[in-house]
Order: sequence, then structure tokens, then C-alpha cells
Amino acid sequence: MRETSNPVFRSLPKGRGGYAQFGTGAAQVQQGYYQADPYAAPYQEARGTRASRPLTIDDVVTKTGITLAVLTASAVISYFMVASNLALAMPLTMVGAFGGLGLVLVATFARKQDSPAIVLSYAVLEGLFLGAISFLFANYRVSSTSAGALIGEAVLGTFGVFFGMLVVYKTGAIRVTPKFTRMLVAAMFGVLALMLGNFLLGMFGVGGGTGLGLRSGGPLAIIFSLVCIGIAAFSFLIDFDAADQMIRAGAPEKAAWGIALGLTVTLVWLYLEILRLLSYVQNR
Repeated sequence: MRETSNPVFRSLPKGRGGYAQFGTGAAQVQQGYYQADPYAAPYQEARGTRASRPLTIDDVVTKTGITLAVLTASAVISYFMVASNLALAMPLTMVGAFGGLGLVLVATFARKQDSPAIVLSYAVLEGLFLGAISFLFANYRVSSTSAGALIGEAVLGTFGVFFGMLVVYKTGAIRVTPKFTRMLVAAMFGVLALMLGNFLLGMFGVGGGTGLGLRSGGPLAIIFSLVCIGIAAFSFLIDFDAADQMIRAGAPEKAAWGIALGLTVTLVWLYLEILRLLSYVQNR
């Protein structure tokens, strides 16, 4: 499997390469396939001992849908909790953000991505964060539009990009190659370094507390958010490819939870960047 820019996918089971075949591998999961393909041998052993059926695209769609439904419900509850008591905004934001990050790290380094408890707990915590931060952006950073309109536009934009990149992957308009993956991973590390540097400089009062100005709402902030949106969008291609290869290799059914977690992490990042961008534009 090619290395993915998504840390959750990096430690998922590795299988044979594939391109623009998302969801078509289920038909190949037969006894003869396991015997012929050395990459599938570990899954053959797992199937024999655990009676686990192979992963299918339906499993991926179902588990991802469940994860997003839990996240959405948590976000709605968090939003109205903050609306009724603004003092809850900071606790919910911090608990959700750091709790969600902690679970992603546990899932990644302890190889627990296929645990429904961890994935759904992440969805709950990240929902608390998104609900609180969405309220703050929509009601305090933007005054020229309604909160519902801003959040609705961010949600539509997020899923529009997601399905658009799925079409790009399915049609093979952009090939997921090792070179493409290396470039995207390098771009992601560069963006993360800039975010960290901007945060640290802001803490020391540089630029009036705005650091490099990457989150100040000015032209540079708009450009930076557009770059982040682009990187998140292209990350979906590598995520789809990683999921495709697991299906083709006959990964066990429970691997769908790990795929759902990886896709959700990217969706959350994309939503936040689109929400930021919309808030910058509305305030100009």
C-alpha cells in the first residue's frame, strides 16, 4: 500500500496496489485469490481463526455513516449547550479538541483503529469541539450573516469537496502515485509547521498576537486557508486509494471502522478550514 498523508491510514493493514477501483475488490475475495496473492495471506489466516468475512464497500459506507451521524448529533448538542451558556464554549472546545486528538493518537500508535468504541468516542468528542467552535465562529467572528447560513454553507462545501474528489478518484482523472503521495505528505508537513510557528509567534506577541498572520482574516489568511482546503481535498484521493487496497486485499470486516475514522479526521479538518474561509470572506 502506498503511504498515505492520513496518520490513521498509515498503520492500517497493507495490501496490493490499486487505482480507481474503489469498492470493486469484494468480488475477488475467494479461496483461490487468497492462495494466489501473498498479500492476502494474513487475512486468510484471520478468516480461518475468527470467521470474519471480507471487507466490502457497503461496510465502509455504513461505518462511515454511523460515525458521521454520531459526530453530527454531538455537534448539535454542543452547539445548543453553548448557545444557552456561553461559559461552556471553552471547556467543550478544549475537551473535544484534545480528547479527540488523544484518541486518534491511541488508535494510530496502538493500532486500535478497528475499535468501534474508540472511533465512536472520537466522534462524540470531535462533535463537542465542532459544535462549540462553530457557534463561536458563526456568532462572534461573523456579524453580516446568520449563524445557520454560515454553518450550512460550510457543511455543503465540505461534502461537495468530498463527493467531488470521490468522482475524481473513480474516473481516474488524477492518478494516486508514490510521487503524488510524497508531494502531498511534504505539503501537509509544511502546513503543520506553519500552523505551529504561527501559534508560537502569536503567543509571544509577534504581529500583535497574530504571529505570521495566517489566521488574522487578512489576504494571507485567506490564501493559507485555500491551500489547506486544497491539501485536505487531495488527501481524500490517497484515503480512497488506501481503502480500495484494503478491500482488494480482503481485509477483515472490522477494518471499516479504521477507514471511517481516517475519512472523518480529514472531513473535520476540511470543514474547519472552509468555516474559517467563509468567516474571513463574510467579514471583508
